[in-house]
Amino acid sequence: MLLSKLIRSNSLKNQFLLSIRNYSVQSTTVDDGEIEHFKHYSSTWWDEMGMMKTLHSLNKLRVPLIREGLLESDPKHNLKNCFNPLKGFKILDVGCGGGLLSEPLSRLGAEVTGIDASKDLIQVAKQHSHKDNKLKDLNYFCTSIEEFANDDKNKCVFDGVVASEIIEHVCDHQRFISECVQCLKPGGSIFVTTINKTLLAKCLGIFVVEDLVGLVPKGTHDYEKFIEPHVIQRLLEENNCRTKLIHGMLYNYFTNSWSWIQGTSICYALHAVKL
Repeated sequence: MLLSKLIRSNSLKNQFLLSIRNYSVQSTTVDDGEIEHFKHYSSTWWDEMGMMKTLHSLNKLRVPLIREGLLESDPKHNLKNCFNPLKGFKILDVGCGGGLLSEPLSRLGAEVTGIDASKDLIQVAKQHSHKDNKLKDLNYFCTSIEEFANDDKNKCVFDGVVASEIIEHVCDHQRFISECVQCLKPGGSIFVTTINKTLLAKCLGIFVVEDLVGLVPKGTHDYEKFIEPHVIQRLLEENNCRTKLIHGMLYNYFTNSWSWIQGTSICYALHAVKL
């Protein structure tokens, strides 16, 4: 009787471990609900005063952050004052959406690859980039970060990986960070901007921004997916990256502008370098 119970117990244990392994293999960072949500706003993605105006405005902070971060991390790159300061840099824009950040980085001379799991947004990004003949080193692909990173030709090849306003929309933070770092070459930089997981951020980022003033569509944010700076920092350290800086960011609703602040209790940007 005891032997029979042990056999059944071990059998159940093995089945459980197998299911866990299968889940980890099949799991994805993509949330289909998020893809469907943003699909409804794809036609207005490039409207600077539309539902994505906060992202348009955020470029005034994140573009200089990425530019200076890349240049400072590569002391041999002495093109700070030229017309194309990022020429020679390869950048991966993860969760690029309609290309709001990919395009200005490309205009600075970088070779930019934008990826997004939404085929509608990738179509918007491609169509908009075709309006500017100067964006020759800008390419878009409809794919997830895990699919992209699984291709050997994309491993350890990028000087910069950008994950701006995307990690709060994915299913698996740990895997997302790991896959992003896979694409980064040693000495390369990863840049993250997102929302902190605090009650203040929940109040402002969901109740005020979505429900009260309608700055972004309802259902855009899920508090459970918000993530604290120290958690991202730990995930990066686990993937052999060292954090260089963490800056707080604040949005002014009345002027539609962002500014750097010391506190990180609402939104923040993080820059880390792969060792």
